[in-house]
Amino acid sequence: MKWRTLAVGLLVGALSLTGCGKEGAPGGGGGPVVDQQVASNVQVPGSPTFDKIKQRGRLIMGVKDDQPGLGFKDATTNQFSGFDVEIGRLVAAKLGYGPDKIDYKTVPSAAREDAISRGEVDFYVGTYTINDNRKQRVSFAGPYFEAGQSLLVRKDDNSITSKDTLKGKKVCSVTGSTPIQRVQQQQLTEPNNIVQFQTYSQCVDQLLNKQVDVMTTDDAILKGFAAQSPDKLKLVGNSFSSEPYGVGLNHDDKALRDKVNDILQASFDDGTWQKIYDGTLGKSGTTSSVPKLQRY
Repeated sequence: MKWRTLAVGLLVGALSLTGCGKEGAPGGGGGPVVDQQVASNVQVPGSPTFDKIKQRGRLIMGVKDDQPGLGFKDATTNQFSGFDVEIGRLVAAKLGYGPDKIDYKTVPSAAREDAISRGEVDFYVGTYTINDNRKQRVSFAGPYFEAGQSLLVRKDDNSITSKDTLKGKKVCSVTGSTPIQRVQQQQLTEPNNIVQFQTYSQCVDQLLNKQVDVMTTDDAILKGFAAQSPDKLKLVGNSFSSEPYGVGLNHDDKALRDKVNDILQASFDDGTWQKIYDGTLGKSGTTSSVPKLQRY
């Protein structure tokens, strides 16, 4: 735990990421990377989800809490930060809900469809890859980011250089995630060498403790962990998939999906999306172009 506590402190200082609120509570003291004017008198006719938000007087946003630079919860302040969180705050503001009216609910990868379909969250923003299987249970606005699957290994390990060198290696990722499904489907390693956990930080711990050989997920997530411990971890090889991130929504709420798509498109057009990226993931030295909205 010592390395993680130190690394998180270093990452926060290096990336200058701002906190985004407390789980299950008002926004706290942190402010957004880009100050968003909270819209007033917002109407989303025909949206049962938005009707529930108005009745409740608060918005429940599903997020991740263990992905540095994307969706991360500081253990000391309980504040959330990262690119995904900021995209969620943007959507909330344009729906009429500022930081003091947002509750954050951490949902692991394997439980996302259940949380959305049961109405436990109003929408979900957390490295949520859009695919046909998930679209059977939920809907998506976006994509708001394009990532690709990659590999994270120990700094002194030169035996793994690409997905084609994973045979015989213990591969770790998160239960229910697209990357671990790809490892299984493409038989990149033997079934008994696939290790799954509920959180990415558990995989990182296993990697550092030499219990697994490699961690695989989207490159955006891996870059955040590599930045935490650059003397111990590194990315290898080229990305080998396309992972379009979307805002997860109730399957049948077309009205809200259309509204969120409009919000995202406006952020692409007016430069807000780029400012959010530059203030979060961009601080790690990576670049990204504005994605193309698909309106799924």
